[in-house]
Amino acid sequence: RVQVRDREIKVNIFDMAGHPFFYEVRNEFYKDTQGVILVYDVAQKESFDALDAWLAEMKQELGPHGNMENIVFVVCANKIDCTKHRSVDESEGRLWAESRGFLYFETSAQTGEGINEMFQTFYSAIIDLCDNGGKRPPSSMGVGFTKEQADAIRRIRNSKDSWDMLGVKPGATRDEVNKAYRKLAVLLHPDKCVAPGSEDAFKAVVDARTALLKNIK
Repeated sequence: RVQVRDREIKVNIFDMAGHPFFYEVRNEFYKDTQGVILVYDVAQKESFDALDAWLAEMKQELGPHGNMENIVFVVCANKIDCTKHRSVDESEGRLWAESRGFLYFETSAQTGEGINEMFQTFYSAIIDLCDNGGKRPPSSMGVGFTKEQADAIRRIRNSKDSWDMLGVKPGATRDEVNKAYRKLAVLLHPDKCVAPGSEDAFKAVVDARTALLKNIK
């Protein structure tokens, strides 16, 4: 039992064992879920990459009539105390979460940082969901940026070189490079784009254009 705002609520939390061996046990717990906490280790990139598989499993278990839009999702970037070994930065995790309309928190189970805030926000969001007839209030679903912007930031982050970053083929002309640059600059300029990582992506695009134009006559 926990106290949230002006009321006491009873919370049941089930820790879903991640090993495939436990699938037949955990698949019973997806039905009637009101909230989900997705946790990954910021020092283990594979745990972050696995978030998509967890969503896919849940969607499969809920079936064609299940509605994941009316479930409160929180993403916890955990073990932020391990700063020296961090491999997933905040902007990448936040972008993944917020582009899906999920809440995002930086946490440390070791030090307790962010834990209370996360749970209080999580519980409050579920209360709002219940008060709204089991549907997420519209305000909690707005992300403030487009899928095109989020996809562009991810692509730039994962680009192997400057050509790939601008989306042009090696040997492109100055005009083609500048055209590709202008399109991305308008899409990702920090004054216009609030997506996590937009500022770094914009700077990377500027640097890529500069590097390419130096070698194009």
